[in-house]
Amino acid sequence: MGEAKRRKEAGLAPKTTKKETTSDNLNILARYPRLGIYLGIAFVIYLIYDVISYYNQ
Repeated sequence: MGEAKRRKEAGLAPKTTKKETTSDNLNILARYPRLGIYLGIAFVIYLIYDVISYYNQ
């Protein structure tokens, strides 16, 4: 006998599924998947700027 039949015979409501909230998600890359790409591009631009300013001294 399955759980659904037991719950029905006992007069209980059907089992509800738990919903995960995205607001509690601490992994920022899961919320913003392109953030790593943007940070990488910004870092490369900074490195290019730093190399150019170093050799122009």
